[in-house]
Amino acid sequence: MHISAKDLAALIPPGFTLGVATAAFQIEGALDEDGRGPAAWDLFADKPGAIVEDHSPRVACDHYHRMPQDVALMKQLGVDSYRFSFAWPRIQPTGKGPANRAGLAFYDRLLDELLANGISPMATIYHWDTPLALEEDGGWMNRDTAYRLGEYAGILAEAFGDRVARWVTINEPATVSTNGYTLGLHSPGKDLLLGAFPTVHHQLLGHGLAVQALRAAKVPGEIGMTNVYSPMVPNSINPLDYVSAGLMDLAQNRLYADPVLTGKYPDLIRAAKFFSSFEHPEEDMALISQPLDFYGLNYYMPTKVAVGPGGGAVPASMAEAMGSDLSAAGNGGTPFHVETWPEADITAYGWPVKPEYMRVALKEMAERYPNLPPVILTEGGASFEDIIVRDKSTNTRFIPDERRLKYLSDHLEAALRATAPGGEAESIDLRGYYVWSLMDNFEWSAGYNQPFGLLHVDRETLERTPKASYFWYQELIEERSLAAAADVAIAAAAAPDGLDEGVLDAESPDDGVSPLGASA
Repeated sequence: MHISAKDLAALIPPGFTLGVATAAFQIEGALDEDGRGPAAWDLFADKPGAIVEDHSPRVACDHYHRMPQDVALMKQLGVDSYRFSFAWPRIQPTGKGPANRAGLAFYDRLLDELLANGISPMATIYHWDTPLALEEDGGWMNRDTAYRLGEYAGILAEAFGDRVARWVTINEPATVSTNGYTLGLHSPGKDLLLGAFPTVHHQLLGHGLAVQALRAAKVPGEIGMTNVYSPMVPNSINPLDYVSAGLMDLAQNRLYADPVLTGKYPDLIRAAKFFSSFEHPEEDMALISQPLDFYGLNYYMPTKVAVGPGGGAVPASMAEAMGSDLSAAGNGGTPFHVETWPEADITAYGWPVKPEYMRVALKEMAERYPNLPPVILTEGGASFEDIIVRDKSTNTRFIPDERRLKYLSDHLEAALRATAPGGEAESIDLRGYYVWSLMDNFEWSAGYNQPFGLLHVDRETLERTPKASYFWYQELIEERSLAAAADVAIAAAAAPDGLDEGVLDAESPDDGVSPLGASA
């Protein structure tokens, strides 16, 4: 069982954002339309065997042509905010030079449609779709790519700065470096192992340059970045397992968060750099660690770590879910490996469902970074195989995705309780939760075999069908709004004469861009 929507809504603080998230490459399709240039992911996805069952992103969810319909479904859902990403090759076909007018026009329409429906835009500048021309020049191994990202951010700020309420500079640099350049599982498919470190620094530098460009343009929206976080858990009491978990924590969590939030790399990483040929100007760190309005955290699961090369860099269940033989991945480069959680429910991806570790993740962030800005959970969700139930009498379809519904409910509850007064991470100012994802989409190397959506997308007709989790989220949002309205009415009734209007105004602040968070 999980907490009821009404009881969960009662835990949500005022102004907390309930949203949904997607990424351009995963939903838009139309890869060759209206002047869009090729992305490195286009080329990677065309390689036989790179994507499970050779699924193609060329149509994806056809959001490029069905955008108004998708916004209408968000309106019906009742979300406060929509997190999407700008497609870099759609805006700058080669990653350099002037903007493509048709690309800008699509996002003009999207932003206007969102605002007309009372949905606050959260825009991600870079969500993995590096223009192919930049990748051919070295991609994130090349320092120049960071400067290109800063230039691109300036174009977006000028075009859309008046309408974007929250900006995410870069999404999950850890996944780009690890899967794209260390293990070769994602575009551009390089297995550089420890030689991939320059991609870490250059992405973080790109983040800093993007922040600089947004601030120079005086955008009124909040500015932050997003990284994935996974608590690292030793497999046993073996001291070497503890050391291995600590090394994994450095490589996947602190390597990316420390520079942004403290202005320096972890001590062990800085020591390791003495044994590599990579150097960077020290002044980079000031750019990387500029103050942020929020820090975005993508949380999905904890990771159990054991000493020794084991059977690969990922559990066998995850390799099977990816549709790939990953048994040798990472064996040559790491002295530790990831173990499974035999007692845990697992998603279709092979990820353990352990909502209690959401609390651990937030506690660790609170303890490590005393000056942490407000936190937004910018992604959370789960892939499960969905069963479509057809009602022949009404010719309608229903998708009872109770496991996804429970995953979302349990994780949101854990986050809210951890950050509430008396919680283990009460010092964190938690501002929102975005469900990944609005709809089933192209899940990178896993193709269409990993459905995360609140909306089912038929692969033949592209018809959208709300799942049970969609209706649960809709109910949660409605219950939140009812509770907020009741609180306003109680406060107004208790206030001295003449203060009613002020009470109401206090509940509905105007951020100058667009509404965020709860509205009565």
